[in-house]
Amino acid sequence: MSTIEGTATPVMTTGRVVNAYREEARAECLRYLRNPGFLLPTLLFPSVFYLMFGIFLGHANSVDAPRYLLASYGTFGVMAPGLFGFGVSLALERDTGLLTLKRALPMPPGAYLLGKMCMALLVAAIVSVILLCLAIFLAGVSLPPSRIAAFFAVEVLGVLPFAALGLLVGTLVKGQGAPGIVNLIYLPMAFLSGLWFPLSVMPAFLQSIAPLWPAYHLNRLALSALGLGQGGDALHVMVLAGFTIAFVLLATRRLRRHG
Repeated sequence: MSTIEGTATPVMTTGRVVNAYREEARAECLRYLRNPGFLLPTLLFPSVFYLMFGIFLGHANSVDAPRYLLASYGTFGVMAPGLFGFGVSLALERDTGLLTLKRALPMPPGAYLLGKMCMALLVAAIVSVILLCLAIFLAGVSLPPSRIAAFFAVEVLGVLPFAALGLLVGTLVKGQGAPGIVNLIYLPMAFLSGLWFPLSVMPAFLQSIAPLWPAYHLNRLALSALGLGQGGDALHVMVLAGFTIAFVLLATRRLRRHG
């Protein structure tokens, strides 16, 4: 540890900064992996829904239903770690003073958010692997390695817009009300984005507003990765990137003003 121009201000070396980021990410991942109240619903809900509707009932409706619903429930599954892992936890940590304590610690300012992002990416990866295993080994979905890799990448990276949205929600609501508010965002968005029912069977008005939701665009990309796309992938990527940047900027501004 060195000093600047003879002052007592400590300067962290590059190695110490990297280690601080790594340890914060490791601690955040372990904390959530050891929390059954967060982990079990996040992993079980999309898996059980896919097992019921994509496997047991899927073949009765359409040959492609298991593949179609893999995209839908994959998107539904990766929404949760972003919204709940960021939204609910940040709101609670603001209320309990943990966020204030984190800021007072001698750690890089971005380590806290990076740790949560790594946690969300890890859980999204686990959800994607579970659903892929169910689709391939139980539903008999035939996918070449390139499509498996594309679907996995889309779903894991697709958690980022919802992490950004969760970050914004966590800056706006109190800890006790956060779970209810997040559910009011999570479940209606899934429905309005066509994750539970195809948009084609929904009223025209709901079809017209579906592109307003990030889940719609992620689901389009997931369908494309599985060979069921309708084009416009670049547009969906740009929209999701726009959502992510906008939510992060709004959340950052809110945190600077109100903490």
